[in-house]
Order: sequence, then structure tokens, then C-alpha cells
Amino acid sequence: MQIFPRSLNYLPLAAAAGIAVLGGAVTFGIWYYLSPRNLQVGYAPEQPVHYSHKLHAGDLGIDCRYCHANIERSQEAMIPPTQACMGCHAIVKSDSPKLAALRASWSSGKPMEWVRVHRLPDYVYFDHSVHLAAGVGCVSCHGRIDTMEVVRQDQPLNMAWCLECHRNPGPNLRPKDQITNMTWKASPEEAEKFAQADLRGPQHCSGCHR
Repeated sequence: MQIFPRSLNYLPLAAAAGIAVLGGAVTFGIWYYLSPRNLQVGYAPEQPVHYSHKLHAGDLGIDCRYCHANIERSQEAMIPPTQACMGCHAIVKSDSPKLAALRASWSSGKPMEWVRVHRLPDYVYFDHSVHLAAGVGCVSCHGRIDTMEVVRQDQPLNMAWCLECHRNPGPNLRPKDQITNMTWKASPEEAEKFAQADLRGPQHCSGCHR
């Protein structure tokens, strides 16, 4: 005597398939929502002194290289020393309460403890000077810094994002005298020239992992 219908023989298989689909969905959700694009983009830590890039780089038009003086020569962009700030603020707003920590750093000789915003893993090798020499502008990686009251991470800076540019750098290239110009736009002729330029970055592991 048959107690259960034959159709129930497929129940374990259907249950296993359902679990596999659910597990795949959960894995995809974890992969997507815990990615740098969701966890790192928008990171904007509080700094010891409120420094407005919108005011300095935007309204006042101070070039990035005034504060980050070594970006065209060094692998790593320098965090501005206190003396770079005091070059102006020894005279401008010299008694502002908002700059008390800066004046204390200047008096004591102790560096300001700025909180780093853009941080790559230790196993990643990135050279600022190489990218700028190729004509990659600051805005491609850092976004419109000149509009930010508080600096935030604008791009995920993960491997897939980097490789996308390495395979097709044309949209991120510009004349070398425009690398710090946040509002520069390529003309159709310039865009075509950069699209045809053979400046693709390395796509093999040793290019970025050393």
C-alpha cells in the first residue's frame, strides 16, 4: 500500500535546490553589500581641525600641489605639515578658536594627527607620480574635492575599479598641465586623442602587488 504520492520523491531534491539558490542569494548579497563601494565610498572621518577643501581648493582656488607638494615626484601623496598651513594662518585668522589645535602643533613641534581618508591595503602598490605623469587627474580618484566641506572617499578604490581604468584609461586622461583642474572637460578632439593613446596600465598581478 502506497502511503505517500510519488511526487513527494522529488521533495528532497527540490529542497536541496532551494537551499542552493538561497545560499547563492545570500552569498551575492554579502559580496555586494560588503564591497568597498558600499562600505568605503562616503567615508568622511572627523579631523582634528575642520579643513574645508571647498573653501581652500574651490573658492580660493589653491592648487592641490601647494599642500600635497610631492604628488608629482613621490609614490605617496604627502599629508601637509603644519608649516604649510601656518604659511597662511600665521597671518590669516591667526586667533581663530577653530585653529587652536593647529597653533598648538606649531608651538610644540608635534605633527597634526590628521585622519587618513584614502587607504589602500598594505599588499597594494600604488604610485601617485606614475599616474599623474600619465595624465590621470586628481578628480578621477578623489572626486570633486573642490566642492567638499569634509573630504570623503569618492570611489571604491578596489581592484575591479582600478582594472577598469587600466584597460581603458582614455576617459581619465588629460593634458599634464590640467591634472589638478577639477572642472576640466575634454573636447571631442582631445577625447578621441586620449582614447587612441596606448597608455593602458598593467593588468597582471605583479603590476600592483609586489
